[in-house]
Amino acid sequence: MTAYVALLRAVNVGGTGALAMAELRRLCEAAGFGSVSTYIASGNVVFTSALDAAAVRQRVEAALHDATGRRIVVTVRTAAELAEVLAASPFADEAPATTLITFLESPPAADALDTAVAPDGERIALGRREIYVAYGAGMGRSKLRLPAAAGGTARNVNTVTRLAAMAAALDDAT
Repeated sequence: MTAYVALLRAVNVGGTGALAMAELRRLCEAAGFGSVSTYIASGNVVFTSALDAAAVRQRVEAALHDATGRRIVVTVRTAAELAEVLAASPFADEAPATTLITFLESPPAADALDTAVAPDGERIALGRREIYVAYGAGMGRSKLRLPAAAGGTARNVNTVTRLAAMAAALDDAT
């Protein structure tokens, strides 16, 4: 069994895409995943499965569509992949609450930063299938425009760290 983290895009953000985490847990359990748990009400679920990542993503997206009637984009990472994402962060020295990692389904284009506009001094770096952003002064008033991140889903480093720990604990238990 592999421990996975599924990150749902646009769930419980700004009053849109409401989905109770108890319902998300129930959907994942009904889809056949084991040791299901959620973390904060922003579409983060950790579980185990014998399926590969592509099949896990497909199964979660189908369960969500059946339950909500909407297409909810899901990004999936293993416990090991999340640990690698954190270790690869070029902004480890920045405040974790104001440093975001946008998770993408495929690698960002090599020229992804060419269209970015960071007027408030935000620092941006590309990862394997992630985009890292250090907001420095905070996100609240930032005017950052980053078209390459539009299809992804972002979490701050505090959240990613907690999800990585939850997934690692499941990996250790299996």
